[in-house]
Amino acid sequence: MNKTYVEGIRLFSEIESFLSTKPAIGIKVIIAPSFIFIPEFAKSARQVSIAAQNCCNEVSGAYTGEVSATMLKSAGAEAVIIGHSERRNYYQETNSMLAKKTDLALQNNLNSIFCIGETLKERTEGRHGDSVKQQLSEGLFHLSKEAFSKIILAYEPVWAIGTGVTATAAQAQEMHAYIRKVVNEKYGETISGDCSILYGGSCNAQNSKELFTCPDVDGGLIGGASLKAEEFIQIIHSFNSD
Repeated sequence: MNKTYVEGIRLFSEIESFLSTKPAIGIKVIIAPSFIFIPEFAKSARQVSIAAQNCCNEVSGAYTGEVSATMLKSAGAEAVIIGHSERRNYYQETNSMLAKKTDLALQNNLNSIFCIGETLKERTEGRHGDSVKQQLSEGLFHLSKEAFSKIILAYEPVWAIGTGVTATAAQAQEMHAYIRKVVNEKYGETISGDCSILYGGSCNAQNSKELFTCPDVDGGLIGGASLKAEEFIQIIHSFNSD
């Protein structure tokens, strides 16, 4: 929840301008702005795709203040973030609720960027693997192989979001490899190998290159560092830097 309307337009224009000058070859760049920006961004997007930060777990009706997956698709969104740790924490979104959101997103041809991750308490108690596996099982594992292939996973160590503390590259790789193993157990090696797993936890221009060199880290879910166009561009290009 950042940027006024004018500020948001300016930031988006700067990102598009940077990428038109130096394209992100072989890299999929997705911008997930607040709802108010989606129609305009979708119309003018050339170098990026547009996603929403959330959607309702109902189709339509008397749900004041909510935005449905159908509405997002009609506004030009191509994807939607589901189950971000802040939504799980601040708004008590449950795995069963997120499963419904995922179904509605897929029914409307929206790719789902599905977030999973553990709290500091879960990690210190050694329950981080069990927590992430439960989130996957209850939120996604009802899907068919075909449906799951449209899911992008985003691992968020909740203890590293907005704290300035980042999981080490080794910690990130360990969890990403574990997540891929859990997916493999459910859907097989082909699906798990093709599944994109993003890292989201205080990723910035200083640590992105090291994180992206991890074999099971397929990209980043960038938060605060994306609010400055130049830093966001540095992160994007660090993925393929030597």
